[in-house]
Amino acid sequence: MATIGFKGGDEYALKLSRLATGSEVIAKKAIYQGAKIVADKISQNLNALPEEKFRFLRDGDKFSGVPARQKQDLINSFGITPIARDSDGNWNAKIGFDGYGSAPTKKYPKGVPNQLLARSIESGSSVRHKRPFVRPAVNATKKKAIEAMKKVIDEETNKIMGGV
Repeated sequence: MATIGFKGGDEYALKLSRLATGSEVIAKKAIYQGAKIVADKISQNLNALPEEKFRFLRDGDKFSGVPARQKQDLINSFGITPIARDSDGNWNAKIGFDGYGSAPTKKYPKGVPNQLLARSIESGSSVRHKRPFVRPAVNATKKKAIEAMKKVIDEETNKIMGGV
């Protein structure tokens, strides 16, 4: 009985093994690239929000802009979380706001939570007109982010596989 060996097959198996070993690094690099595109657009929209001087509201009056101090608090607290794997095995990064505003209030002695402030601007509230800045950024950059992630994955795979 004859034995047939494929040297090229061993080389291909080795490359596949390297690809599997580097998949975590590739996934993180691709996700960060996509998240950066979305985060940059959200940041751009955040900076474009109209500023309004803080004032006490009369009955039925609402804020149409954001006080400069609160806007700066949002800009300072905005970022991307470290990329991590969830319980289902999916890689994720979250883009959002962290911490508290710089002005303590009676209700919020640490300051208004930045996530609460961002949400009230995005969706509106009883004292604030709706000024979406996150959803339009996500909608505008989704395809571009996906393409950037695909490009990173393709480039990194080609580096490892060598065009096989």
